Amino acid sequence: MSITLNAADLSRVIEMAWEDRTPFEAIEQLYGLTEPAVIKLMRRELKPGSFRLWRARVSGRATKHLKIRSPEINRAYCPTQYKR
Repeated sequence: MSITLNAADLSRVIEMAWEDRTPFEAIEQLYGLTEPAVIKLMRRELKPGSFRLWRARVSGRATKHLKIRSPEINRAYCPTQYKR
């Protein structure tokens, strides 16, 4: 199954994938992309060096996976991230 994303959604998925506190499950719930699909998308959309940096950053990161995430983390972003 192939999911087609418009430019705005593609940009948002990439942004969510880079965010430390946004779990892959949230991306799947919003956009229907599983973790392997997000990895494939990131490999396709990022420059090779950026992809390697991203993979090193998210590999084994507990906050990117709900099953290994601390139950104390109940939000996806820092309270000061979206200032008004």
